[in-house]
Parts: sequence; C-alpha cells; structure tokens
Amino acid sequence: ELKKDVFFVDIRDSKALNNVFKIYKPNYVIHLAAKAEEILSPFIRSSLYSVNIVGSANVINACVNHNVDKIIFFSSIARFGDGTPPFTEESPVNEKDCYAFSKTLIEKDLKEAYEHFGLNYSIIVPFNLFSPFQNFYSLYRNALAIFIRQSITGEDITVYGDGNCVRSFSDCQYLCNPLEKLLTGFNGEMFNIGSSNPITVLSAAQIVQSIASKRGFSPKIIHLEPRREVKVSYCDTSKAQKQLGLNDQTNLEETIDKMFDSALK
Repeated sequence: ELKKDVFFVDIRDSKALNNVFKIYKPNYVIHLAAKAEEILSPFIRSSLYSVNIVGSANVINACVNHNVDKIIFFSSIARFGDGTPPFTEESPVNEKDCYAFSKTLIEKDLKEAYEHFGLNYSIIVPFNLFSPFQNFYSLYRNALAIFIRQSITGEDITVYGDGNCVRSFSDCQYLCNPLEKLLTGFNGEMFNIGSSNPITVLSAAQIVQSIASKRGFSPKIIHLEPRREVKVSYCDTSKAQKQLGLNDQTNLEETIDKMFDSALK
C-alpha cells in the first residue's frame, strides 16, 4: 500500500511535477532522478538529455516557483573523467561522456538559479553506490547487482577487458547522515561522499563469485571486449569527513551477502 504522499511523476512533465509541489509544499528537495547508464549514454543521447537536463531544469523551476528552501543535487564522479585520482572537490572537471556532460550542466544551472532567484543548493558527488535494495535488473549499471543476478540465474559473471579498472564501491547507508546535515547548511558547496577504499572490478567480481559459491551457485568469470571507460576513478572524502562527519564503514563482503538475500526474494 502506497503512502498518500508518494507520487509517481515523470520529471519531464512540468505540469504534473508542479502539481506535486503544489500538493506537498516541500521545504527541501533531494534530486536523484536521472538516467544513470553511463556506458550506454552515447547511444541514448536524446532520452538521456531529456531526463537529466530538461527534467532537472523542471525540478529546479518547480523549486523556484514553490519557494523551496533548498535543493540537494546528486552529481556524479563521472564529472572528473580521466583526471588524476583521488579526486577532491577542487579537481578539474574533465567529462568523458554524455552522462557526465548532463550532470555538470545541471551543476552550473543550480549556480545560476541561486544567483538569479536565491535558490539554495548543495551538490553531492557519490560514487558506485550499492545496497541490498538495489535494482538487480539493469543490464548497464550497478556492476555488483549485475554480477549477483548473473550468479543466481546461472550465467557467467561478465567483466569487460582485464577487469583492472579501479572503483570505490560505497554502501549507500553511510550517505544518509551527511545528507541530513546538508539540508540546513553548506549552501553552494560540493562534497564527495562514499568509500575511500578503491578496488579493481575483477576483485569485486571475485568476491561476488566467492559468496555465490558458498550459497550453492557456481558462476565463472569471463572477460569480454574492453569498453570505453575511465580506468581509475575514486575520490578523496576528507572534506565530508571533517565538515559533515562522514564515517563510511562500507563492508563489501557483508553487504554483497545481504544483496544476495534481497535478490533471491
């Protein structure tokens, strides 16, 4: 049963979106809605830009129209591209694909909305978030969820290239407390929020394989052709630790085990 304050609205539909704001009268907006299939983004330009750019512009306009106190926007580590990690909030923007372009454009639009209309905002840069409540059906994002689904359904775990791309998988539960602090402070600021423990994609796949085998599954890891993607990508989270009290305790094995429970249900 849905709560009365849950609305299913396409953010590209400005009229419907503004109607939700009119009914709910939010003080704060946490904006996560996006097409997030980064690898797929060059092949879905029109739909990606319509959601990520036009849809986000509609959200920002609704915030202005309905006197929202503040919007918190989820950007992406993709903004740093092939830069030199660990990325700090001051690292140069170096987008590599359409998904990253869409995110950094909205960052700029938020700054303009503040300067023009006084709409307060903060920006979160998350990276490789995962959770037992993840979408296990996507073919193009959430690598750990894909590996788990493949294990359960009797497929091979597919790793692109040699698997030596480096990422920092982050349990999303540790994002919540810093997010709460951003509601009422740190206007106009950006924070990297996530795990500070990078690992290769192949090593992550091997962890999934090991946990799968303990549960009676026997997936093999196979290597497919390399994809055009950033080789090494992880962040410095010192700013969030010092100012927002970020205390990321991501336990990759433990949460992957919980993800198996969730996927099997």
